[in-house]
Amino acid sequence: MLEGPVQPVGEPVTIATGLDAPWSMVPLAGGSILVSERDSARITEVSESGQVREVGTIDGVVPGGEGGLLGLAVLGREAGGANGSDAGTGSSDPTWLYAYFTAADDNRIERMPLLGTTGDYTLGAAEPVLDGLAKAGNHNGGRIAFGPDGDLYATVGDAGQPDRAQDPKSLGGKILRMSPTGAIPDDNPFPGSLVYTLGHRNPQGLAWGADGTMWASEFGQNTWDELNIISAGQNYGWPDVEGAANVDGFVNPVQQWETDEASPSGIAVVGDTVFTASLRGARVWGTTTFEGGLEDTPYFVGEFGRIRDVTAGPDGTLLILTNNTDGRGSPGAGDDRLIEVRLAPLTGP
Repeated sequence: MLEGPVQPVGEPVTIATGLDAPWSMVPLAGGSILVSERDSARITEVSESGQVREVGTIDGVVPGGEGGLLGLAVLGREAGGANGSDAGTGSSDPTWLYAYFTAADDNRIERMPLLGTTGDYTLGAAEPVLDGLAKAGNHNGGRIAFGPDGDLYATVGDAGQPDRAQDPKSLGGKILRMSPTGAIPDDNPFPGSLVYTLGHRNPQGLAWGADGTMWASEFGQNTWDELNIISAGQNYGWPDVEGAANVDGFVNPVQQWETDEASPSGIAVVGDTVFTASLRGARVWGTTTFEGGLEDTPYFVGEFGRIRDVTAGPDGTLLILTNNTDGRGSPGAGDDRLIEVRLAPLTGP
């Protein structure tokens, strides 16, 4: 396991090509990677050798604008990455694949058994976890991940109505926390509510460091995109503030970027470095914690086009998922792609 600040080194390697508007990826314990495709509603399995096969299609997905099949997470013995958890599961328990997606009338989360083994996975019947989340052509949020506590967290956008973010009764513009079956944990910060934090515009990244620190990335409007440290019950300011405003009652981001340098989506924490996938910025930001503060380094600027997701890969690597076929990019040969790059210690800022 890599510790301390890390950085990409060596030549990136393309694992798979020809993906269709991919959005989220989850490595599995057996070595393959599941990828969601936003518009086709397909779940694909990418093997260690780069072969791509369809696992199944999620029923009820209605793609449109930025909506469709979005985030994935895994619970159970097959969980092998940062978006999964094997907490509280035994060898006889099923492995569950969770999916956040846009349906006809709402955004929702469902789960389904992941059946079979590496190379021949299929999907069982879906069960509802949470529905009724506001949908729109944009600002659908969509990232889901299991935290160190074994609970499921979800980022939810304001669905184009900013006032939702400050309304404690609305689930829009929030980060939510729930049990694996969608129940409200007793120790959530707002009794009887799934709301974990509020004041978010369109958060799409969610990850935890080895020390338990919770991080989230968020699209700004016209000025600042954000990287935030998430603490239960806190208010992150939207729509009253954007970026670091130093206003009482609102939490400042720990890092911010101009919107043409980021448009941040998925994030991954490896050692003491937070990697952020950037769409409009067409790069991966590495935000590293040093004793003197945070140091920001851009990697792969313009090399791969729009980047939707990053996650920790096997043996000290970083997996990168491009997103040039989503209607806003300029697809090149082989797009979209799943890429792997080796990580190594970084000795200083």
